[in-house]
Formats: sequence, structure tokens, C-alpha cells
Amino acid sequence: MTRKGRRLVLIGSAVGLLGLAAGLMMFAFRDNIVFFYGPTELAQKQPGPGARLRIGGLIKEGSVKKLSNQRIDFIVTDNKSDVAVTYVGQVPDLFREGQGVVAEGTLVSAGEFRADTVLAKHDEKYMPREVADALKKEGMWNEGAAAPAAAERGANDR
Repeated sequence: MTRKGRRLVLIGSAVGLLGLAAGLMMFAFRDNIVFFYGPTELAQKQPGPGARLRIGGLIKEGSVKKLSNQRIDFIVTDNKSDVAVTYVGQVPDLFREGQGVVAEGTLVSAGEFRADTVLAKHDEKYMPREVADALKKEGMWNEGAAAPAAAERGANDR
């Protein structure tokens, strides 16, 4: 075999091994690539206790209970299934009933979740007042693009 032939075999083998390694990594992470599971998806998958994951959904109306030592119990729902969440710490300013939330933590048992991080999601129609004003000034404001109440709410949150 010539020097050029050996070099091509070596390069081809290296590319093949890298491709195999990438394929094995993707196969191993196929369930963990999801940003978060909804309560219904969590009930269907039934991961074992101790599984570390993220859950997301809406905070169920009337479910938030603030207890001692900054402990907060609430229920995350997708209007089909519910997951009870326990969190100790400060919650974000946007955290309230009916609001979207993503909690990262550990599954204690089926339907019970202990969060160590809670992220509140704002409405996708939200637009800061400065952005809305700039769009209006340039004549690019579309009244249906963002709810006026959302723009006003952004001004009042400061």
C-alpha cells in the first residue's frame, strides 16, 4: 500500500469512529434533549424516583401555598394532568397562579416533584414599553402583534 493509500485509510477510519461516537452520544441522550416535560408527558413516561429533569406547564389556580422557611408548594398543570411541586427559595417576580413555569429538580414519586430551580415564563405577547414606543414612532406598530395591556403591564412592572 502506498503512503497516500495509508493516509486515506487512516483519515477514513478516524471519520468513521467520530461518526460512530456521535451516533452513540445522540442515542444515549435521546430522552434528555427535551427542554422540559409537561405533566401529561411525565405521567406517560413514568421516570423512576430520583430522576433529574425539568417540568413545565401552568401554575394551577388556587394551588400556591407559601409555608415557612421560604418553602412554596404549588401544582403544575397542563389541564390534563397535575404534578405537585415543592420549592425552597425565592421565586421569580413573574411567579403567580395561571402563569407559565418551568421547574428543574428531582422526581420524588409519581406526581410529586422537588424543584431546586424555578423559572417563570412570561406571555409571548409581552413587549416592553420602550420597544412598543419605538415601533409606533417608526410606523411599524401592528396593534394586533402585541396586546396593549401587555405593553402597559411592562411599564408598570418597573
